[in-house]
Amino acid sequence: MGLVRYSRWASRLKTLNSQTKPLLSSSSSSFSSVTTADNENPGRPGPPPIRVALTESFGRGVFATRKIETGELIHTAKPVLSHPSLSTIHKVCYFCLRKLKTTDSSQAQRVSFCSDECQRETKGFHDMEMRADWSAYDDYCRSRGLKYPLLVKRLACMAMSRAASANLLDILQPASLSPQMIVEMEEGFRLLRSAFENSNIIGEQMSFLTKQWYIGILARIRINAFRIELVGALYDDLLSSLAASIESEAAVGNAVYMLPSFYNHDCDPNSHIIWIENADARLKALRDVDEGEELRICYIDASMDHVARQSFLSQGFGFQCNCLRCLSGD
Repeated sequence: MGLVRYSRWASRLKTLNSQTKPLLSSSSSSFSSVTTADNENPGRPGPPPIRVALTESFGRGVFATRKIETGELIHTAKPVLSHPSLSTIHKVCYFCLRKLKTTDSSQAQRVSFCSDECQRETKGFHDMEMRADWSAYDDYCRSRGLKYPLLVKRLACMAMSRAASANLLDILQPASLSPQMIVEMEEGFRLLRSAFENSNIIGEQMSFLTKQWYIGILARIRINAFRIELVGALYDDLLSSLAASIESEAAVGNAVYMLPSFYNHDCDPNSHIIWIENADARLKALRDVDEGEELRICYIDASMDHVARQSFLSQGFGFQCNCLRCLSGD
């Protein structure tokens, strides 16, 4: 879902007081990257106050299991897949996307990590990445302004190193692709496969890497990836910190999550997703939410006018928004 620019939210906070993306099942295994807010609320132990269930018209959604107060941390989630943008690849941690305190210009061709832990987390798939020459693939992405093929490359390396299943994202809803979009994706597939073949990565390791797999993964990433914009360590709460919003201008990369991908869209949402120092997502309530009420986020810049929002949602996510705000013409 690549996505809301929270630097624009300040103008709409006073009005905070619906569409969908049918996604994955509510099995506990799907939520392994989700944590509760126990650290902030030690007196309130237990799982996140949410459940995943079918909506009346729009597939699955996330619902509150109790009243959630304005500003409350609903849950956190770690990405199942992430990659820095090409413009920041030497400025952020190659794994968690945390901004690096210093960068070594003498090692401009190498990626860096913010900690030994992050470097260990990438050991398998990063070694696989290092075996191939990605210059042609990266140039393809850079010249066309593409970011999602980088996530496909990361997942392919994770699958080949057995750090993740090649079917990791199958549970997510794919975007509808036009024939022209599929044709354009085929060049990326050829470059990706060639990079591996030219590095003598062949045979069983490559068996999953078909054109159908590549296009299917891109179709899922297209409507489920989040644009990561860090608000910084001084963030306390968006409702009271405009300065933090201003700090979030530069995107550091993109990531895909499981549970956050259940959240349906609303142009006047009751919750939002933020990133403080790295790609770990935090879902917070923008207003009081009643028990049983569906939790929704805004997939795009909520400060846009009605026509612009409809255009972005139609072209980027494939649906026409009929939330209350859009129905009112706002």
